[in-house]
Amino acid sequence: MANRVFQGVVYQMKDAIDRMVGVVDETGTIISCSDLNRIGEVRDGIASDRLTAGDAFARDGYTYHLFSSNKRNDYAVLVEGTDEPALRYAALLAISLQNIKQYHDEKFDKANFIKNVVLDNILPGDIYAKARELHFATDVSRVVLLIRVTSGADISAYDVVSGLFPDKQKDFVFNISENDTVLVKEIKRGIDQHDIEKLAASIVDTLNGEHYIKAVVGIGTPIANVKDLAQSFKEAQIAMEVGKVFDTEQAIVSYDHLGIARLIYQLPTTLCEMFLKEVFKQGSIESLDAETLFTIQRFFENNLNVSETSRGLFVHRNTLVYRLEKIKKLTGLDLREFDDAIVFKVALMVKKYLSANPAKY
Repeated sequence: MANRVFQGVVYQMKDAIDRMVGVVDETGTIISCSDLNRIGEVRDGIASDRLTAGDAFARDGYTYHLFSSNKRNDYAVLVEGTDEPALRYAALLAISLQNIKQYHDEKFDKANFIKNVVLDNILPGDIYAKARELHFATDVSRVVLLIRVTSGADISAYDVVSGLFPDKQKDFVFNISENDTVLVKEIKRGIDQHDIEKLAASIVDTLNGEHYIKAVVGIGTPIANVKDLAQSFKEAQIAMEVGKVFDTEQAIVSYDHLGIARLIYQLPTTLCEMFLKEVFKQGSIESLDAETLFTIQRFFENNLNVSETSRGLFVHRNTLVYRLEKIKKLTGLDLREFDDAIVFKVALMVKKYLSANPAKY
């Protein structure tokens, strides 16, 4: 990685400095050079000279100037010649490359730091110490989005999402699996949840519209401190799993909007099974055919209104009443009664949840 960073600068110096310039590592190996044919060449004696000769020294017709970004002289600039201009060129190049290396390392380390915090791979007590070391703002509002590719992965979703958020000092993108990409987005404090969902929708639209990648996005709750990023990520995972069970058609699932589905997800499966046995007669929920379940769904969507539901189903009102009476006989619950309807609605969700067996986070 460092080699590519150095090579870009060194090669640009080729025309400005009319002599060979390059970078050697601590073993004396040329890792970047204006003369590409010299890369990989080992400069004899440099490994020992760098330990005793000070910041700058000359050897075998070349001037060297040590530099690093972490207080260890891991690298040295080499400039052809041992005259005064060579010494100045080496000193200037060393300052430039040291600053560039420091910026690169800090950016890279920040991305790794955020990834470790999100994945809960760093001790809470170490978070603030590492943040201070990296000059990382800990009290900025952020939110975690989990982008999962469901089909059409000819191009990397990571590359697309990274391109959408180019400010690598504020927004961080990384992969956690082949299909899952995480975005840690800096946001304005107190931002409306709807705006975050619009942002997620724009990601889905770009992936699908421009790159034919279908994806769903789980959104955690916004947090005000870096230590809470792991929690926001876990919520994004839960939103993804719960959405897969209860909102199968939705491409954007927000943890804040999961409602009662979130409560069901957090219940132990044994408790859910006990609830179903207490609510229904033995085997009665399985006895409901597809037509009956569809009728129930439409009845709930029409707020338990018999007339509206019968019109929507294109059946006579008495036919719908007969179906509701049949359901009452099978289950012991009258869906025209609000309390019974609530119990039945929750029970159906619990049944669906148990059948899906989602991953737990």
